[in-house]
Amino acid sequence: MGMAETEALPKLREDFRMQNKSVFILGASGETGRQLLKEILAKSLFSRVTVIGRRKLTFDEEACKNVNQEVVDFEKLDDYASAFQGHDVGFCCLGTTRKKAGVDGFVRVDRDYVLKSAELAKAGGCKHFNLVSSKGADKSSNFLYLQVKGEVEDKVEELQFDRYSIFRPGVLLCDRQESRPSEWLVRKFFGSLPQSWASGHSVPVVTVVRAMLNNAVRPSDKKKELLDNKAIHHLGNADGPLKP
Repeated sequence: MGMAETEALPKLREDFRMQNKSVFILGASGETGRQLLKEILAKSLFSRVTVIGRRKLTFDEEACKNVNQEVVDFEKLDDYASAFQGHDVGFCCLGTTRKKAGVDGFVRVDRDYVLKSAELAKAGGCKHFNLVSSKGADKSSNFLYLQVKGEVEDKVEELQFDRYSIFRPGVLLCDRQESRPSEWLVRKFFGSLPQSWASGHSVPVVTVVRAMLNNAVRPSDKKKELLDNKAIHHLGNADGPLKP
């Protein structure tokens, strides 16, 4: 995003708001999804906001009172097709870890749930699907995590959304509510490295979220967009350096 594009952001957002689009978020209980919801509400970009998840979330913020919540069973997602109806834009931030869910559980969430949700969203009329993937995602990788991420990227592409945006962030830097000690160590480690090196391999969650939204409001004729960690930094900081 050049200087002219940055200056155009407020206007792009205004034009976008006028279109009264509706949005859904998958994975709003996780760090990225929660931050995304917060940012969407703060910027009032959509006329209707729906959170789709396996349990009802409790929000403290007054701004969240108009959020629709659809509680679904991901194991029987076809029964909940109506939850995916009528959204113009979808953001998928679903994900777990192998450590937390075991190998089978990880594959089920990060591949099967994501793909099934995308299928239902497409059938329900979603035009722009946004997927949070990972730096290094590649279906031919020897690492299960990156292999699954690459696999699901490709399978979602086959659904032929009008617009499909993939975000491949590095290590996400945030204050996570649940403890994942190894990630905490990584964050501490990245936090003390030279800025140039750290930003090549990591990115604050808030930057990812802002990149996703800055991307969504700018019109595009590309069917598929792939934003790597560097592009995420660039686009997420388009409003100027972010205050934490």
